[in-house]
Amino acid sequence: MQIKFHSPVLISKDIKKMKNFYQKILKQQIEFDLGNCIIFTCGLTIWKLKPDYPLTRHLHYSYHSNGNKNLELCFETDEFEKIVKELKKVELNLIHDVSEEKWGQLTIRFFDPENNIVEIGEAMPCFVRRMYKNGFSEKKISKKTSLPLDKVEEYVNAAS
Repeated sequence: MQIKFHSPVLISKDIKKMKNFYQKILKQQIEFDLGNCIIFTCGLTIWKLKPDYPLTRHLHYSYHSNGNKNLELCFETDEFEKIVKELKKVELNLIHDVSEEKWGQLTIRFFDPENNIVEIGEAMPCFVRRMYKNGFSEKKISKKTSLPLDKVEEYVNAAS
């Protein structure tokens, strides 16, 4: 027997607002819009539960207002600075502005309209190349990021 992970699902109160946020602000493409279920090509699903669904009947609610503050949806980009500039044009419930993680990646975090944590970070090859351009040796990058040296070399050489 094999079990395959399918997708993260956000249970939504206002699916139109959530759809707009993920489609328009975070630029995610919709694969299927089934009305009360939006499936994005990235694998994320947003679902508005109805009272007669089994999950709703067992939970005794169709949406919990506390959000999923222990869940983080992580997005990565090769155009971090450009994306951050675009995000700053929109009213966001910011958790933190651009910060450098211990391993060197630049990230920004905020809540979506229903209080789920969203992270936008530099894609790994991008922050490895950024550190290299800033004078870090490949060995120092490997140590800081915990990436194998051959992977760091691959990312650095891909930019050459």
